[in-house]
Amino acid sequence: MAVIGKDILKAAQLLRDGKLVAIPTETVYGLASNALDATAVAGIFKAKNRPTFDPLIIHTYSIEKVKEYVLEFPAELEKLAKAYWPGPLTLLLPKKNIIPDLVTSGLDKVAVRVPDHPLTLELLQQLNFPLAAPSANPFGYVSPTKPEHVNKQLGNAIEYILDGGNCKVGIESTIVGMENGKICIYRLGGLSIEQIEKVVPIAIGMKINSSGDPTAPGQLKSHYSPMKKLVIGNIEMLLEKNKNAAVLSFGNKKYNALTFNLSEKADLIEAAANLFTGLRTLDESNGEIIITNYLPETGLGKAINDRLTRAAANK
Repeated sequence: MAVIGKDILKAAQLLRDGKLVAIPTETVYGLASNALDATAVAGIFKAKNRPTFDPLIIHTYSIEKVKEYVLEFPAELEKLAKAYWPGPLTLLLPKKNIIPDLVTSGLDKVAVRVPDHPLTLELLQQLNFPLAAPSANPFGYVSPTKPEHVNKQLGNAIEYILDGGNCKVGIESTIVGMENGKICIYRLGGLSIEQIEKVVPIAIGMKINSSGDPTAPGQLKSHYSPMKKLVIGNIEMLLEKNKNAAVLSFGNKKYNALTFNLSEKADLIEAAANLFTGLRTLDESNGEIIITNYLPETGLGKAINDRLTRAAANK
């Protein structure tokens, strides 16, 4: 198993040596390597069993550093960056050749962000390269929001997990780019559409769902999935048909079943932070299947529902 600790100097040296390190962010834990070293990046795909057609996000610590790796930074996207970095926002920008094609799955744009976690920001400032860092879990499974989640599933594939505690946002970043002069959202996440529109009040296109040919990370139809079957619908009706089901609930309604409540006070921010922990908890329970319903389609509810839909796909 991997060592869990707070030694930033150790994490930095491992990364300089081409090794993999799990790092905390405000969204989920990432499996990081030197984004400029194709061999190190290949280690991410191997450890996660991730297909190489699914691109990665690179992480650094400032807008100025991002500009070292991209050909251009449109004004509208820079406005978003200034408003929400560090934070759960990823921007899709034309890449310079310094970024290996493996990082972008051969595409001409790279996904970049500045994570909002003090340990990882300090780590990034000690490195002379950005970090490629998808979620630190086996490909397609529920994303990790605690260091223990990482160790349980990837502890034999990595040496070190930088311990930043529980992730405060709990779902991946929102991915935004531009197409034909308009803002385009490629993945719903920890930054809501409403927050984006406050800064860039123009028409927003949506290019979220994909199948086997993603143009940005996190677009595959089936993703973020527990091992058990997840069914979305009317919980009470589903419980009548599935007596041994486990329930992923939201709000103050009680059910006569094993239940993980995302937020008893129906707080969408709290629900997002608890989503992946809830799915993991019920996946490891005695419930035969997991049943849930969609949350309100406002704020982070849209991103939570996106994750639930992908988690339930192909089951």
